[in-house]
Amino acid sequence: MVSERTIKVRTYECDSYNHVNNANYLNYLEYARFEFLRDIGFDYKRMLEAGYGIYVARIEIDYKRPAVVDDELLIQSWPVKKGSVSGIIAQKITRGDDLIAEAKVTWAFVGKNGSPSKLPPEFDVPLLAPAPASTHDI
Repeated sequence: MVSERTIKVRTYECDSYNHVNNANYLNYLEYARFEFLRDIGFDYKRMLEAGYGIYVARIEIDYKRPAVVDDELLIQSWPVKKGSVSGIIAQKITRGDDLIAEAKVTWAFVGKNGSPSKLPPEFDVPLLAPAPASTHDI
């Protein structure tokens, strides 16, 4: 399952070099991951209401090319690893055929006490795990 979202680069996201500031990619990736969860049927709102959380534990980003104002970027997100408490979502940002950035985001499920916790069955949706022999691994 690959989730796709597009965004258009806004002027205030650019730095003094006239390209997207590296910190803004975190926002792009966060938006796309939330939409990925929605696409796979993960009920984020119900999870929060139940007192749980899904936190980012680590992000690795490789910046390949700059993006500039008015670029339309495609962000793809897909799962590459899932355990009982944590997993990894891979993400890729492109502009046409140009690879802009690649990321691996490690997430951890957190229980009501704020500690890592096994996903309860109601939140352990099948598409949170990668497909066998995924061809989209980073």
